[in-house]
Amino acid sequence: MKNDATPEQARVLIVDDEENQRQGLAAMVSAWGFQAETAADGVEALEKLGSFAAHVLITDLMMPRMDGAELLRRLAAQGSGPAAIVVTAFGNIETAISTIHELGAFWFMEKPVEPRALRVLLERAAAQSRLAEEAERLQRQLSYRGQLGDVVGRSAAIQQVFSLVRQVAPSTAAVLITGESGAGKELVARAIHRLSPRRDGPFVAVNCAAMPETLMESELFGHEKGAFTGAIERRAGCFELAQRGTLLLDEIGDMPAPTQAKLLRVLEDSRVRRLGGKSEILVDVRVIASTNKVVEESLRKGELREDLYYRLNVFHIHLPPLRERKEDLPALCEALLADLDRKHGCRVTEVAPDVMDLFHRHNWPGNVRELRNVLERAIILAGEGAVLLSHLPPQFGISAPAHAAAHLEDPNLIRLSVGTTVDEAEKALILRTLEHTNNNKTRAAEILGISLKTLHNKLKEYGSAAPAA
Repeated sequence: MKNDATPEQARVLIVDDEENQRQGLAAMVSAWGFQAETAADGVEALEKLGSFAAHVLITDLMMPRMDGAELLRRLAAQGSGPAAIVVTAFGNIETAISTIHELGAFWFMEKPVEPRALRVLLERAAAQSRLAEEAERLQRQLSYRGQLGDVVGRSAAIQQVFSLVRQVAPSTAAVLITGESGAGKELVARAIHRLSPRRDGPFVAVNCAAMPETLMESELFGHEKGAFTGAIERRAGCFELAQRGTLLLDEIGDMPAPTQAKLLRVLEDSRVRRLGGKSEILVDVRVIASTNKVVEESLRKGELREDLYYRLNVFHIHLPPLRERKEDLPALCEALLADLDRKHGCRVTEVAPDVMDLFHRHNWPGNVRELRNVLERAIILAGEGAVLLSHLPPQFGISAPAHAAAHLEDPNLIRLSVGTTVDEAEKALILRTLEHTNNNKTRAAEILGISLKTLHNKLKEYGSAAPAA
């Protein structure tokens, strides 16, 4: 199998406090065609990595100032780093397991190094690094074609969001995402995580608006057994669960003020104390916050602490509502239909032109979430082919502008006047559904959400002479 990284492409940083060892390794690695740099310890290695983007790190374990284990911990804490091969004269199986599994090393070798084995490891480690680079490059290219993770759109407004995401993702800066409910704030947060060096770590989302105040601190910071009534066992909080990953604090404006104060301290110290705990736990978590509120109003009303706001608002991304980027509707519909087809086992491939026309006139108060819900209902009704006007919710588009009224006069839609009784409305709905299904009672019952027996009983009440399907 051909490696995606040839030796000529790969860069190797060799870290060893013994000059003869590191120079000898550098000479051997260079002879194989790799580009080699050296460092005398972990401190110098971190400095070199700032300007030398190594694909592979070869490091000794026992070194002054900063040893190899601490170097790997620092790189892991940063959420990035080259594939690491640990070489040491003090090796044993316990050290090997600890180094590979706990510190994230690619492999472990004992001195003296066997050249052929090292070369094979170097090529494999370099190939792994280059594959990761290629995956990220392809993902970035995909975003330019109108998709960034699960965020879809080709409008100038959403492309600006894509640009901001790409700029902030590689950093560790806190991000504040604002926008209306249903606009896709969590999807943007996930895109930041997937493009960041922390992408292999966990992504944990907490909805601050959906959680009772009494449980908020326990959810965020964890608790010890017996910390409060019902705490029957120790539980890690979201900060611990998101270690070396990303934590999304969704709807931060709804977080209780006392919890905001404790959150601010955690953000400043990178330490959490479980409820009922006696010691603090060091956490390495990138925090992203989101809110559907107007931040200035939240600050003025005291709902959001100013000091917490400034701590979170290092980098601000505003997600525009769907009504301000309706040119994204075709791309959004295409992506949502593909996803919903997989979910429900349907084969709906398009939205009919008159439906798309209605979509463009709709105000979308629920944003992309509303669009998804409308399409999900529609593909269940359609099953295959195209989404038609008859597949939309009965009240959908009722608030459309007056000039669209004529468009709503569709034979598959039912218009009821004020004063219509429930029984009359039910009868009109059942009979119109039968017309839509060409009197296929089984299909009509499925659409109406009633049993076939109930449908037959209703038709007997109406005295219908519709033929059996």
